[in-house]
Amino acid sequence: MSGVILSIDQGTTGTTVLLIDEKLNVRGKGYREFRQIYPEPGWVEHDPADIWTSVLGSIDEAIQTSGVKTAEIVGIGITNQRETNLIWNRETGRPYHNAIVWQCRRTSGIVEELKVKGHEALFQERTGLLLDPYFSGTKLRWQLDNITGLREEVEAKRAIAGTVDTFLTWKLTHGAAHITDVTNASRTLLMNLETLSWDDELCSILNVPKTMLPEIRSCSEIYGHTRNVTGLPDGIPICGMAGDQQAALFGQACFEEGEAKCTYGTGGFLLMNTGATPVPSKNRLLTTVAWQVKDTVAYALEGSAFIAGSAVKWLRDGLQFVDEAAQIEALANQVVDSGGVTVVPAFVGLGAPHWRSQARGLIAGLTLGTNRAHIARATLEGIALQNVEILQAMIADSNHHLVQLKVDGGASANNLLMQMQADFLGCRIIRPEMIETTALGAAFLAGLGAGVWQDFDDIARAWKMDREFKPGIDAKERSRVLGRWREAVKKA
Repeated sequence: MSGVILSIDQGTTGTTVLLIDEKLNVRGKGYREFRQIYPEPGWVEHDPADIWTSVLGSIDEAIQTSGVKTAEIVGIGITNQRETNLIWNRETGRPYHNAIVWQCRRTSGIVEELKVKGHEALFQERTGLLLDPYFSGTKLRWQLDNITGLREEVEAKRAIAGTVDTFLTWKLTHGAAHITDVTNASRTLLMNLETLSWDDELCSILNVPKTMLPEIRSCSEIYGHTRNVTGLPDGIPICGMAGDQQAALFGQACFEEGEAKCTYGTGGFLLMNTGATPVPSKNRLLTTVAWQVKDTVAYALEGSAFIAGSAVKWLRDGLQFVDEAAQIEALANQVVDSGGVTVVPAFVGLGAPHWRSQARGLIAGLTLGTNRAHIARATLEGIALQNVEILQAMIADSNHHLVQLKVDGGASANNLLMQMQADFLGCRIIRPEMIETTALGAAFLAGLGAGVWQDFDDIARAWKMDREFKPGIDAKERSRVLGRWREAVKKA
Protein backbone atom coordinates (compact mmCIF):
# COMPACT_ATOMS: atom_id res chain seq x y z
CA MET A 1 0.00 0.00 0.00
CA SER A 2 1.33 3.43 -0.90
CA GLY A 3 0.71 6.53 1.15
CA VAL A 4 2.29 8.95 3.56
CA ILE A 5 2.70 8.50 7.30
CA LEU A 6 2.50 11.54 9.57
CA SER A 7 4.96 10.91 12.40
CA ILE A 8 4.72 13.05 15.55
CA ASP A 9 7.90 13.12 17.66
CA GLN A 10 6.87 15.01 20.80
CA GLY A 11 10.10 15.73 22.69
CA THR A 12 11.17 17.50 25.85
CA THR A 13 11.95 20.88 24.32
CA GLY A 14 9.96 20.76 21.09
CA THR A 15 7.87 18.76 18.66
CA THR A 16 9.02 17.45 15.27
CA VAL A 17 6.58 16.19 12.64
CA LEU A 18 7.76 14.25 9.59
CA LEU A 19 5.79 13.17 6.55
CA ILE A 20 7.40 9.91 5.38
CA ASP A 21 6.49 7.76 2.38
CA GLU A 22 6.97 4.03 1.87
CA LYS A 23 10.47 4.56 0.38
CA LEU A 24 11.53 6.54 3.48
CA ASN A 25 11.56 9.84 1.64
CA VAL A 26 10.93 12.71 4.06
CA ARG A 27 8.28 14.62 2.16
CA GLY A 28 7.77 17.33 4.76
CA LYS A 29 9.06 18.46 8.17
CA GLY A 30 7.82 20.82 10.85
CA TYR A 31 9.28 21.81 14.21
CA ARG A 32 8.09 23.95 17.10
CA GLU A 33 9.82 24.61 20.41
CA PHE A 34 7.86 25.35 23.58
CA ARG A 35 8.71 26.83 26.94
CA GLN A 36 10.18 25.03 29.93
CA ILE A 37 8.70 25.88 33.34
CA TYR A 38 10.81 25.70 36.52
CA PRO A 39 8.57 26.50 39.53
CA GLU A 40 11.27 25.55 42.06
CA PRO A 41 14.87 24.26 41.90
CA GLY A 42 14.79 20.71 40.54
CA TRP A 43 11.16 20.99 39.38
CA VAL A 44 10.34 20.90 35.66
CA GLU A 45 6.90 21.38 34.10
CA HIS A 46 5.26 21.84 30.71
CA ASP A 47 1.96 23.54 29.98
CA PRO A 48 -0.21 20.91 28.19
CA ALA A 49 -1.59 23.69 25.97
CA ASP A 50 1.96 24.52 24.85
CA ILE A 51 2.56 20.87 23.96
CA TRP A 52 -0.63 20.66 21.89
CA THR A 53 0.03 24.00 20.17
CA SER A 54 3.52 22.81 19.21
CA VAL A 55 2.03 19.65 17.70
CA LEU A 56 -0.53 21.56 15.65
CA GLY A 57 2.09 24.06 14.49
CA SER A 58 4.50 21.32 13.45
CA ILE A 59 1.78 19.46 11.56
CA ASP A 60 0.82 22.64 9.72
CA GLU A 61 4.43 23.45 8.80
CA ALA A 62 5.14 19.90 7.60
CA ILE A 63 2.07 19.90 5.37
CA GLN A 64 2.42 23.46 4.05
CA THR A 65 6.08 23.03 3.07
CA SER A 66 5.72 19.56 1.55
CA GLY A 67 3.11 19.70 -1.17
CA VAL A 68 1.56 16.58 0.37
CA LYS A 69 -2.22 16.58 0.27
CA THR A 70 -3.87 15.58 3.52
CA ALA A 71 -5.78 12.88 1.59
CA GLU A 72 -2.42 11.12 1.05
CA ILE A 73 -1.92 10.65 4.81
CA VAL A 74 -2.89 7.07 5.59
CA GLY A 75 -1.82 6.88 9.23
CA ILE A 76 -0.40 8.77 12.20
CA GLY A 77 2.41 7.55 14.45
CA ILE A 78 3.27 9.02 17.84
CA THR A 79 6.50 8.90 19.79
CA ASN A 80 7.03 10.95 22.89
CA GLN A 81 9.09 12.06 25.84
CA ARG A 82 8.57 9.20 28.25
CA GLU A 83 7.62 9.39 31.94
CA THR A 84 6.21 12.93 31.65
CA ASN A 85 2.76 12.81 33.25
CA LEU A 86 -0.50 14.75 32.78
CA ILE A 87 -3.95 14.70 34.43
CA TRP A 88 -7.00 16.28 32.78
CA ASN A 89 -10.81 16.33 32.90
CA ARG A 90 -12.36 13.80 30.53
CA GLU A 91 -15.43 16.01 30.01
CA THR A 92 -13.84 19.43 29.47
CA GLY A 93 -10.26 18.53 28.53
CA ARG A 94 -9.02 20.99 31.14
CA PRO A 95 -5.72 19.98 32.79
CA TYR A 96 -5.70 19.96 36.57
CA HIS A 97 -2.01 20.87 36.65
CA ASN A 98 0.94 21.40 34.35
CA ALA A 99 2.58 18.25 33.02
CA ILE A 100 5.31 17.04 35.36
CA VAL A 101 8.35 16.34 33.20
CA TRP A 102 10.55 13.25 33.38
CA GLN A 103 13.48 15.43 34.52
CA CYS A 104 11.56 16.70 37.57
CA ARG A 105 12.95 15.64 40.96
CA ARG A 106 10.08 16.81 43.20
CA THR A 107 9.13 13.26 44.18
CA SER A 108 12.48 12.43 45.80
CA GLY A 109 10.79 12.30 49.20
CA ILE A 110 8.19 9.81 47.99
CA VAL A 111 10.94 7.65 46.49
CA GLU A 112 12.92 7.64 49.73
CA GLU A 113 9.77 6.73 51.67
CA LEU A 114 9.17 3.75 49.37
CA LYS A 115 12.77 2.61 49.78
CA VAL A 116 12.63 2.91 53.58
CA LYS A 117 9.49 0.76 53.56
CA GLY A 118 11.42 -1.90 51.63
CA HIS A 119 9.48 -1.71 48.36
CA GLU A 120 12.36 -1.28 45.88
CA ALA A 121 12.94 -5.01 45.28
CA LEU A 122 9.23 -5.57 44.54
CA PHE A 123 9.07 -2.68 42.08
CA GLN A 124 12.22 -3.84 40.30
CA GLU A 125 10.95 -7.41 40.09
CA ARG A 126 7.51 -6.45 38.75
CA THR A 127 8.42 -3.48 36.52
CA GLY A 128 12.12 -3.85 35.70
CA LEU A 129 12.68 -0.29 36.96
CA LEU A 130 14.57 1.22 39.87
CA LEU A 131 12.78 3.50 42.30
CA ASP A 132 13.58 7.00 41.09
CA PRO A 133 11.70 10.31 40.62
CA TYR A 134 12.35 9.81 36.87
CA PHE A 135 9.34 7.52 36.48
CA SER A 136 5.67 8.43 36.22
CA GLY A 137 4.15 6.60 39.19
CA THR A 138 5.55 8.84 41.89
CA LYS A 139 4.58 11.93 39.85
CA LEU A 140 0.98 10.69 39.81
CA ARG A 141 1.11 10.09 43.55
CA TRP A 142 2.43 13.64 44.12
CA GLN A 143 -0.36 15.19 42.05
CA LEU A 144 -3.03 13.18 43.82
CA ASP A 145 -1.62 14.23 47.20
CA ASN A 146 -1.07 17.90 46.38
CA ILE A 147 -3.78 19.08 43.97
CA THR A 148 -6.81 20.12 45.99
CA GLY A 149 -9.91 18.10 45.15
CA LEU A 150 -8.17 15.84 42.63
CA ARG A 151 -8.91 12.57 44.40
CA GLU A 152 -12.60 13.51 44.51
CA GLU A 153 -12.47 14.17 40.76
CA VAL A 154 -10.92 10.73 40.25
CA GLU A 155 -13.61 9.09 42.36
CA ALA A 156 -16.23 10.84 40.22
CA LYS A 157 -14.44 9.39 37.16
CA ARG A 158 -13.86 12.83 35.72
CA ALA A 159 -10.07 13.00 36.15
CA ILE A 160 -7.97 10.84 33.85
CA ALA A 161 -4.21 10.51 33.52
CA GLY A 162 -1.58 9.52 31.04
CA THR A 163 1.81 10.10 29.55
CA VAL A 164 2.18 12.40 26.53
CA ASP A 165 1.20 9.67 24.05
CA THR A 166 -2.10 9.26 25.90
CA PHE A 167 -2.77 13.01 25.93
CA LEU A 168 -2.03 13.41 22.21
CA THR A 169 -4.21 10.47 21.20
CA TRP A 170 -7.04 11.83 23.35
CA LYS A 171 -6.70 15.24 21.66
CA LEU A 172 -6.37 13.82 18.13
CA THR A 173 -9.51 11.71 18.59
CA HIS A 174 -11.45 14.51 20.33
CA GLY A 175 -11.63 12.50 23.54
CA ALA A 176 -12.70 9.20 21.99
CA ALA A 177 -9.57 7.22 22.99
CA HIS A 178 -7.97 7.07 26.45
CA ILE A 179 -5.10 4.67 25.75
CA THR A 180 -1.38 4.17 26.09
CA ASP A 181 0.99 1.61 24.61
CA VAL A 182 3.05 -1.01 26.41
CA THR A 183 6.36 0.84 26.05
CA ASN A 184 5.12 3.98 27.78
CA ALA A 185 3.18 1.96 30.35
CA SER A 186 6.38 0.08 31.16
CA ARG A 187 7.93 3.38 32.34
CA THR A 188 5.34 4.21 34.99
CA LEU A 189 6.29 1.89 37.89
CA LEU A 190 2.71 0.61 37.63
CA MET A 191 2.75 -2.00 34.83
CA ASN A 192 3.66 -5.63 35.38
CA LEU A 193 6.25 -6.67 32.77
CA GLU A 194 4.98 -10.24 32.64
CA THR A 195 1.25 -9.57 32.29
CA LEU A 196 1.54 -6.23 30.42
CA SER A 197 -1.28 -4.88 32.59
CA TRP A 198 -1.59 -2.46 35.50
CA ASP A 199 -0.44 -4.16 38.69
CA ASP A 200 -3.00 -3.98 41.52
CA GLU A 201 -0.44 -4.21 44.32
CA LEU A 202 1.88 -1.53 42.89
CA CYS A 203 -1.05 0.81 42.25
CA SER A 204 -2.13 0.26 45.85
CA ILE A 205 1.35 0.98 47.26
CA LEU A 206 1.49 4.25 45.30
CA ASN A 207 -2.18 4.97 46.09
CA VAL A 208 -2.98 5.52 42.40
CA PRO A 209 -6.54 4.45 41.42
CA LYS A 210 -6.56 2.24 38.32
CA THR A 211 -9.76 3.93 37.15
CA MET A 212 -7.81 7.03 36.10
CA LEU A 213 -5.25 5.08 34.05
CA PRO A 214 -5.49 4.52 30.29
CA GLU A 215 -6.08 1.20 28.57
CA ILE A 216 -2.78 -0.48 27.62
CA ARG A 217 -2.55 -1.39 23.92
CA SER A 218 0.09 -2.70 21.50
CA CYS A 219 2.46 -0.43 19.55
CA SER A 220 0.86 -0.97 16.14
CA GLU A 221 -2.92 -1.01 15.82
CA ILE A 222 -5.72 1.46 15.21
CA TYR A 223 -6.39 3.35 18.46
CA GLY A 224 -8.86 5.81 16.98
CA HIS A 225 -9.32 8.32 14.16
CA THR A 226 -8.76 12.06 13.88
CA ARG A 227 -11.69 14.26 14.73
CA ASN A 228 -11.88 18.06 14.90
CA VAL A 229 -8.09 18.49 14.54
CA THR A 230 -7.08 21.81 13.02
CA GLY A 231 -5.34 21.21 9.68
CA LEU A 232 -6.29 17.54 9.33
CA PRO A 233 -9.40 15.87 7.94
CA ASP A 234 -11.48 13.60 10.14
CA GLY A 235 -10.94 9.87 9.84
CA ILE A 236 -7.14 9.44 9.66
CA PRO A 237 -6.21 6.42 11.80
CA ILE A 238 -3.79 6.88 14.70
CA CYS A 239 -2.09 3.51 14.43
CA GLY A 240 1.47 3.51 15.78
CA MET A 241 2.92 4.43 19.16
CA ALA A 242 6.06 3.98 21.27
CA GLY A 243 8.14 5.92 23.77
CA ASP A 244 11.02 7.77 22.17
CA GLN A 245 13.87 5.37 22.94
CA GLN A 246 11.89 2.25 22.03
CA ALA A 247 10.80 4.01 18.84
CA ALA A 248 14.47 4.65 18.02
CA LEU A 249 15.27 0.95 18.57
CA PHE A 250 12.45 0.03 16.20
CA GLY A 251 13.48 2.75 13.75
CA GLN A 252 16.96 1.21 13.66
CA ALA A 253 15.41 -2.13 12.68
CA CYS A 254 17.01 -3.85 15.70
CA PHE A 255 14.61 -6.75 15.38
CA GLU A 256 16.99 -9.57 16.36
CA GLU A 257 17.85 -10.56 19.91
CA GLY A 258 21.17 -8.98 20.90
CA GLU A 259 20.94 -6.03 18.51
CA ALA A 260 21.47 -2.64 20.13
CA LYS A 261 21.32 1.08 19.42
CA CYS A 262 22.60 4.27 20.98
CA THR A 263 20.84 7.61 20.57
CA TYR A 264 23.18 10.55 21.09
CA GLY A 265 21.00 13.41 22.23
CA THR A 266 21.41 15.62 25.28
CA GLY A 267 22.31 12.34 26.96
CA GLY A 268 23.13 8.92 25.59
CA PHE A 269 20.37 6.30 25.53
CA LEU A 270 21.29 2.70 24.87
CA LEU A 271 18.84 -0.17 24.35
CA MET A 272 19.49 -3.82 23.55
CA ASN A 273 16.81 -6.14 22.23
CA THR A 274 16.73 -9.13 24.60
CA GLY A 275 13.96 -11.05 22.85
CA ALA A 276 10.67 -12.48 24.06
CA THR A 277 11.58 -12.75 27.75
CA PRO A 278 12.39 -9.87 30.10
CA VAL A 279 15.98 -10.08 31.37
CA PRO A 280 16.43 -8.94 34.99
CA SER A 281 19.52 -6.79 35.39
CA LYS A 282 22.21 -7.54 37.95
CA ASN A 283 24.07 -4.38 36.97
CA ARG A 284 21.42 -1.72 37.74
CA LEU A 285 20.22 -1.38 34.18
CA LEU A 286 16.52 -1.06 33.40
CA THR A 287 14.39 -3.86 31.98
CA THR A 288 11.66 -2.51 29.72
CA VAL A 289 9.28 -3.42 26.91
CA ALA A 290 10.86 -2.78 23.50
CA TRP A 291 7.60 -3.14 21.56
CA GLN A 292 4.51 -5.23 20.99
CA VAL A 293 3.28 -5.80 17.45
CA LYS A 294 0.19 -8.05 17.34
CA ASP A 295 1.09 -10.96 19.61
CA THR A 296 4.86 -10.50 19.31
CA VAL A 297 6.41 -8.87 22.38
CA ALA A 298 10.08 -7.92 22.59
CA TYR A 299 11.88 -6.71 25.71
CA ALA A 300 15.02 -4.63 26.11
CA LEU A 301 17.73 -3.69 28.55
CA GLU A 302 18.25 0.05 28.83
CA GLY A 303 21.04 2.20 30.19
CA SER A 304 21.32 5.97 30.05
CA ALA A 305 24.25 8.33 30.29
CA PHE A 306 23.01 11.71 31.47
CA ILE A 307 25.48 13.65 29.32
CA ALA A 308 26.36 13.25 25.65
CA GLY A 309 25.62 16.11 23.26
CA SER A 310 25.42 18.51 26.21
CA ALA A 311 29.15 17.92 26.84
CA VAL A 312 29.84 19.37 23.40
CA LYS A 313 27.53 22.26 24.26
CA TRP A 314 29.61 22.81 27.42
CA LEU A 315 32.78 23.05 25.33
CA ARG A 316 31.05 25.58 23.09
CA ASP A 317 29.17 27.71 25.62
CA GLY A 318 30.93 27.10 28.92
CA LEU A 319 34.56 26.99 27.81
CA GLN A 320 33.97 28.87 24.54
CA PHE A 321 36.36 26.58 22.66
CA VAL A 322 34.34 26.93 19.42
CA ASP A 323 31.53 29.02 17.98
CA GLU A 324 29.53 26.08 16.63
CA ALA A 325 29.14 22.55 18.03
CA ALA A 326 30.04 21.07 14.65
CA GLN A 327 33.53 22.61 14.95
CA ILE A 328 34.46 20.34 17.87
CA GLU A 329 35.39 17.47 15.55
CA ALA A 330 37.90 19.59 13.64
CA LEU A 331 39.37 20.95 16.92
CA ALA A 332 39.74 17.46 18.40
CA ASN A 333 41.38 16.25 15.18
CA GLN A 334 44.20 18.76 15.63
CA VAL A 335 45.87 16.24 17.96
CA VAL A 336 46.42 12.51 17.47
CA ASP A 337 45.35 11.62 21.01
CA SER A 338 44.19 13.28 24.22
CA GLY A 339 47.72 13.63 25.57
CA GLY A 340 46.82 11.59 28.65
CA VAL A 341 43.84 13.82 29.52
CA THR A 342 40.61 12.13 30.69
CA VAL A 343 37.29 13.95 30.92
CA VAL A 344 34.49 12.35 32.92
CA PRO A 345 31.35 14.30 31.86
CA ALA A 346 29.47 13.68 35.11
CA PHE A 347 28.08 17.23 35.23
CA VAL A 348 24.74 16.06 36.67
CA GLY A 349 25.92 12.82 38.24
CA LEU A 350 26.60 9.40 36.76
CA GLY A 351 23.81 7.28 35.28
CA ALA A 352 23.90 3.56 34.57
CA PRO A 353 25.55 1.40 35.74
CA HIS A 354 26.87 3.64 38.56
CA TRP A 355 23.76 5.64 39.55
CA ARG A 356 25.82 8.13 41.56
CA SER A 357 23.77 11.32 41.61
CA GLN A 358 26.42 13.15 43.66
CA ALA A 359 29.24 12.52 41.17
CA ARG A 360 30.55 15.58 39.33
CA GLY A 361 32.56 16.23 36.19
CA LEU A 362 36.30 15.69 36.25
CA ILE A 363 39.30 16.57 34.09
CA ALA A 364 42.38 14.48 34.92
CA GLY A 365 45.87 14.24 33.47
CA LEU A 366 46.51 17.92 32.70
CA THR A 367 50.08 18.99 31.95
CA LEU A 368 51.73 22.18 30.70
CA GLY A 369 51.46 20.67 27.23
CA THR A 370 47.67 20.32 27.39
CA ASN A 371 45.74 22.55 25.00
CA ARG A 372 42.12 23.04 23.92
CA ALA A 373 42.34 20.27 21.33
CA HIS A 374 43.39 17.70 23.96
CA ILE A 375 40.44 18.62 26.20
CA ALA A 376 38.03 18.57 23.25
CA ARG A 377 39.29 15.13 22.21
CA ALA A 378 39.14 13.82 25.79
CA THR A 379 35.55 15.05 26.09
CA LEU A 380 34.52 13.08 23.00
CA GLU A 381 36.36 10.07 24.43
CA GLY A 382 34.42 10.47 27.69
CA ILE A 383 31.11 10.39 25.82
CA ALA A 384 32.16 7.16 24.11
CA LEU A 385 33.69 5.52 27.18
CA GLN A 386 30.64 5.92 29.40
CA ASN A 387 28.67 4.09 26.69
CA VAL A 388 31.22 1.27 26.77
CA GLU A 389 30.51 0.73 30.48
CA ILE A 390 26.77 0.58 29.85
CA LEU A 391 27.13 -1.86 26.97
CA GLN A 392 29.51 -4.07 28.93
CA ALA A 393 26.84 -4.25 31.65
CA MET A 394 24.25 -5.19 29.00
CA ILE A 395 26.48 -7.92 27.62
CA ALA A 396 26.98 -9.30 31.13
CA ASP A 397 23.23 -9.26 31.87
CA SER A 398 22.10 -10.68 28.53
CA ASN A 399 24.97 -13.05 27.65
CA HIS A 400 24.87 -11.63 24.10
CA HIS A 401 28.07 -10.81 22.25
CA LEU A 402 27.77 -7.39 20.65
CA VAL A 403 28.63 -7.57 16.94
CA GLN A 404 27.59 -4.04 16.04
CA LEU A 405 25.97 -0.95 17.51
CA LYS A 406 23.57 1.18 15.51
CA VAL A 407 23.75 4.90 16.24
CA ASP A 408 21.50 7.90 15.74
CA GLY A 409 20.80 11.35 17.14
CA GLY A 410 22.55 14.65 16.51
CA ALA A 411 26.03 13.76 17.81
CA SER A 412 26.15 10.60 15.66
CA ALA A 413 27.04 12.95 12.77
CA ASN A 414 30.45 13.44 14.43
CA ASN A 415 32.68 10.98 12.57
CA LEU A 416 35.52 11.18 15.11
CA LEU A 417 33.17 10.35 17.98
CA MET A 418 31.77 7.39 16.04
CA GLN A 419 35.28 6.12 15.31
CA MET A 420 36.15 6.41 19.00
CA GLN A 421 33.01 4.45 19.85
CA ALA A 422 34.06 1.66 17.48
CA ASP A 423 37.62 1.67 18.86
CA PHE A 424 36.65 1.51 22.53
CA LEU A 425 33.82 -1.00 22.07
CA GLY A 426 35.78 -3.22 19.71
CA CYS A 427 32.82 -3.64 17.37
CA ARG A 428 31.33 -2.04 14.27
CA ILE A 429 29.32 1.16 14.52
CA ILE A 430 26.52 1.49 11.96
CA ARG A 431 25.01 4.89 11.16
CA PRO A 432 21.80 5.01 9.10
CA GLU A 433 20.95 7.44 6.34
CA MET A 434 18.15 8.84 8.49
CA ILE A 435 19.44 9.72 11.97
CA GLU A 436 15.99 10.94 13.11
CA THR A 437 15.18 7.34 13.94
CA THR A 438 12.81 8.18 16.78
CA ALA A 439 10.31 9.66 14.32
CA LEU A 440 11.14 6.90 11.84
CA GLY A 441 10.28 4.22 14.41
CA ALA A 442 6.88 5.77 15.04
CA ALA A 443 6.36 5.92 11.27
CA PHE A 444 7.30 2.25 10.89
CA LEU A 445 4.85 1.21 13.62
CA ALA A 446 2.06 3.31 12.11
CA GLY A 447 2.94 2.04 8.64
CA LEU A 448 2.54 -1.55 9.84
CA GLY A 449 -0.84 -0.61 11.29
CA ALA A 450 -1.90 1.12 8.07
CA GLY A 451 -0.50 -1.52 5.71
CA VAL A 452 2.27 0.63 4.19
CA TRP A 453 4.77 -2.05 5.28
CA GLN A 454 3.65 -5.63 5.61
CA ASP A 455 6.10 -7.03 8.17
CA PHE A 456 9.48 -6.61 9.85
CA ASP A 457 11.31 -7.92 6.78
CA ASP A 458 9.66 -5.26 4.68
CA ILE A 459 10.92 -2.58 7.07
CA ALA A 460 14.42 -4.07 7.23
CA ARG A 461 14.64 -3.86 3.44
CA ALA A 462 13.60 -0.19 3.55
CA TRP A 463 16.16 0.75 6.23
CA LYS A 464 19.41 2.12 4.73
CA MET A 465 22.94 2.43 6.10
CA ASP A 466 24.95 5.61 5.65
CA ARG A 467 28.36 4.59 7.01
CA GLU A 468 30.17 1.87 8.92
CA PHE A 469 32.97 2.53 11.43
CA LYS A 470 35.35 -0.36 12.24
CA PRO A 471 37.64 -0.65 15.29
CA GLY A 472 41.09 0.80 14.61
CA ILE A 473 42.98 -0.05 17.81
CA ASP A 474 44.08 -3.36 19.29
CA ALA A 475 42.88 -5.02 22.49
CA LYS A 476 45.94 -3.88 24.47
CA GLU A 477 45.37 -0.19 23.66
CA ARG A 478 41.65 -0.57 24.32
CA SER A 479 42.34 -2.05 27.74
CA ARG A 480 44.78 0.76 28.58
CA VAL A 481 42.25 3.48 27.72
CA LEU A 482 39.45 1.75 29.65
CA GLY A 483 41.70 1.32 32.67
CA ARG A 484 42.55 5.02 32.70
CA TRP A 485 38.86 5.85 32.37
CA ARG A 486 37.82 3.63 35.29
CA GLU A 487 40.44 5.22 37.56
CA ALA A 488 39.12 8.68 36.70
CA VAL A 489 35.48 7.65 37.28
CA LYS A 490 36.34 6.55 40.82
CA LYS A 491 37.42 10.14 41.56
CA ALA A 492 34.41 11.85 39.95
